Amino acid sequence: MNVLSMFGKSKSGGKSGSGSTRGGQDARQYDPREHDPRETDRGPLTADDQDSREWEEDDPRSDAGYDAGYETPARAAPDPRHRAYMPPDAAYGDDADAGDDYPSSYPGDGRDALPFNSTGALAAFGLAKSYGGRKVVKDVSMNVRRGEAVGLLGPNGAGKTTCFYMVTGLVKADAGRIELDGHDITPLPMYRRARLGVGYLPQEASIFRGLSVEDNIMGVLQVSEPNRARRREETEALLEEFKITHVRKSPSIALSGGERRRLEIARALATKPAFMLLDEPFAGIDPIAVGDIQALVRHLTSRGIGVLITDHNVRETLGLIDRAYIIHSGAVLMEGDPEAIVSSPDVRRLYLGEEFRL
Repeated sequence: MNVLSMFGKSKSGGKSGSGSTRGGQDARQYDPREHDPRETDRGPLTADDQDSREWEEDDPRSDAGYDAGYETPARAAPDPRHRAYMPPDAAYGDDADAGDDYPSSYPGDGRDALPFNSTGALAAFGLAKSYGGRKVVKDVSMNVRRGEAVGLLGPNGAGKTTCFYMVTGLVKADAGRIELDGHDITPLPMYRRARLGVGYLPQEASIFRGLSVEDNIMGVLQVSEPNRARRREETEALLEEFKITHVRKSPSIALSGGERRRLEIARALATKPAFMLLDEPFAGIDPIAVGDIQALVRHLTSRGIGVLITDHNVRETLGLIDRAYIIHSGAVLMEGDPEAIVSSPDVRRLYLGEEFRL
C-alpha cells in the first residue's frame, strides 16, 4: 500500500479527484522547482533531495522552508521544532474542507463562554454533545497553553472522554467551537488537526509491532520529513532523547511497557506537534513505570508542548499537572490547580471522596 494512501492523501496533496494542490493551484501547472526552498536557500538539490522530492511536494511545511532543530527551550516557550499554526486553506488548498461531513458553522459556537484569548493555546468553547436525545456534554469550555500540562478528570459517565474526543476530532461536536492559536479548527477531521500540530496518543498500543524501534520512528518521518539525511538525523536524536538507543534494532513487540510508551511519544514527536493529547497514559503499566511516564510528560512541557491528559488514575495525574478540569454530569464542576481541586468540598463529595489525599 502506498504510504500516502494510508494517511488519506492523493499525490496531488489534496483529496483524490479534487483537481487541486496546495493553495488551489492546478496540478498540471504546478512546478515544484519554482517553490522548492532547498534550491533557493541551499543551492542545487542533492541526491537525497531528488530521491525524496515526492514527499516534499506533499508536505505543507515545505513552502515555509521548514528546518528542524533539537535545542530544548525554556519551559512554556514555543519550540522551533513544533509547528506554528497554518490556516487550513494555506496548508491544504482552497478545497480543504470539500466533501467532509462537517457543518460550515456550528450552532451556539460558545465563543463568549470563556473570556480567553486562544492565541498560543488549544481551546474549546461551549462544547455540547447528545446521544439518542441524552445530553452527555453541556456547554464545556477549557484550554491548554503551550508548555503546561492540564488534566481532564471526572467520574465514569461524566462526559470527560467525550469532551476529550471532541478536541482530538474523534467525535464531532453538536455545538461549540475548538480553536488552535486563535483559529477555528472545529470543522477539521482528526488527521488535519494532526497536521496542524495537535498530536494524539491513544490508550491502546500505537506502534508497528512488527517493525524495529528505529523503523517505527523512520516510518513516521518518511511522511513528515522529505530529506533522507534529515530523517536519519532526527531518528538518532529521538532515540537518544528518549533513551531507547539500546533497543533500536529490537522488534517493538518485545518492548516493556515503559519502553513502548517512550517509543510512542518519540514517534508522536516526529510529527513536531505543538500539543499532545494523552488518553489514559497510566493505564496498563506497572507502578515502577508511573514515574517514567510522569517524567516523559514533564519532558514534553519543557519542550514547550502543551499536554492534555485524561486518565482514571487521579492521584498520578494530579501529581503531574499544572491545572485540571473536573467534569461532572456533562459540565465543568471546577477548574484549578491540584491543591485547589483536592481541597474543594464539592469535588471531594462528588468525585474524590472525603478520605482522598495527594
